[in-house]
Formats: sequence, C-alpha cells, structure tokens
Amino acid sequence: MRFSCPHRRPLGLLLSSILLIAPMPFSRAADSAAVATGMAVSVVKAKSACFVDNLQLNGTIIPREEILVRPNVEGLQLASILVDDGATVSVGQALAQLTRPGWMPGTPTKVTITAPAKGILVRRQLALGMPASSRGAPMFSIIRDGELEFEAEIPQIALAKVKTGQAARIETLSGDVFSGIVRSILPEIDPLTQLGHARFEVRGAQGIVPGAFATASIDLEKSCGTAVPLASILYGPEGSVVQVVRNDKVETRKVKVGLLDGKDAEILAGLNAGDTVVARAGSFLREGEVVRPAP
Repeated sequence: MRFSCPHRRPLGLLLSSILLIAPMPFSRAADSAAVATGMAVSVVKAKSACFVDNLQLNGTIIPREEILVRPNVEGLQLASILVDDGATVSVGQALAQLTRPGWMPGTPTKVTITAPAKGILVRRQLALGMPASSRGAPMFSIIRDGELEFEAEIPQIALAKVKTGQAARIETLSGDVFSGIVRSILPEIDPLTQLGHARFEVRGAQGIVPGAFATASIDLEKSCGTAVPLASILYGPEGSVVQVVRNDKVETRKVKVGLLDGKDAEILAGLNAGDTVVARAGSFLREGEVVRPAP
C-alpha cells in the first residue's frame, strides 16, 4: 500500500531557500557583536585654549650701586660710630670719628668721616679701636639712594628669550611680591655653570634687604589654539601622536606640540578643536581598532 503526502517539498528547493536567506542575518549579527565587544576607552574633546610661555628665574636682591667708605688719611683709629646699620643717611652726614693714637706722631689728630652720597648704610666693617686705612677694609657700605635690584641666573638656552624692558613678577622667600623690569643682561656666561645673568629694576622694594633670595617670573609670549590633555599624547621615534576616535575606530595622528601649562598641551598642527581623542593614549590601541568611547 502507498501513502501520498501532498504538502511535501523537494529537498533541493528547501536547501536552496536556507542558503539564500541565512547569510544576511549572520553578517549583521557579526557586525553588531564586533561593536558590542569593542574595548571601552575614555575620550575627551580637543578644546580651544590660550597658553603663556613663562620663564622662572632664581637669584638674589643686590644693591644697584654700592659705595664703600674709607678714610683718606693713614694712622688713625676708629674712636666712635655715629650711625646705625640700616640708617638712611644724607650727603655730608657724619658717620664716624677717627683719632690718632697718642703714641703716634703726625697730623691731623682727629677726623670726621662723612657720607659721600645719600642712601642706606648697610654695613659697618670696623669695631671701635681698630685702625682705619684707605687701603684696608671699608668702614661703611652705602646703597646709593636706597635702590635695590634683582640679579637672576639665566640658563644659556633661555638667554635669547630675555629682553631688556620685559616686565617680571619678583617674589621673596618671605612671600613679598614686587614688580620688576629687566634692566640689563650681562654680556658673559659662566664657563662652569653655563649660566648668564640679568639685572631687574625692583619697584616698591620696601622691607627687603640685600642678599635675600628671590624668584622672578617673566611671561615671554601668549599663544591660543587647540589643546588636549598631556596624557593623550604619545611620544615615539617618529615624533608626537594622538589617538583620535572617529566612527568608533582608532586613528593615529601625528601632531606638533607647542606650549605646555602643566596639565594641557598646545597642538600647533594635526588636530582641530572638537576632535575626539583618547584621554590616556597607549600602545594597547591599534590603528583601526573598534572601540566604545566613554566620557
């Protein structure tokens, strides 16, 4: 006895149908899986920012002009001192009395030492009873007009950036802050330290004394452009690069780095504000790799 099945389809037709419709959903699933399984990376937007090239210099406060006071006669000794250290003196003011010892013949027997210029008396070199000589240690030191200045050490590589007339911010260890201007740049470099020196006019220098340590800050130039975090830059044999995320894929771009401000870097070429970059770049990301950007 033979049974018939009116709904039975040929096996060849069934297999052909499966083969025709199966590839399309499989391809879409693979693409979705690739996106879903991409590495999650933190990204930031490149921004517009301004940078200042700032130069920090160390140095000391010194007199702008120091006048040393000595007697113009020999054979006398210091009998009395008429002024205190730090006193403001005027031209011709009596500073000390000298006398000739009784056992030493000659004239004069008494001489008054006076200030040759107006200023601040900063040092008394001799003690009472000591001989005073025009060839020995000075009796006093006077800062002419009380004017102080700041002498800074400048690395040779930075000397070309410092110009006379530049404004500076000068701060002492005690926290006192003064304005200053580059007055002169000395025309020599120490052969041992490779340091040059510049002198700054100090304005409003009240309460500071010669020899005090200080620092000067000079803003050399200002530049505005594209900026990214320092951590987003990779440095290699071929230069600086950043990893840009575009259409969920990694693109490595060579960039030119400009000024730094401690946390961000100026990008002079190779990147635009608004581009999405990997916040912490690393060699674990490959060119063209699919990623999942995360803020």
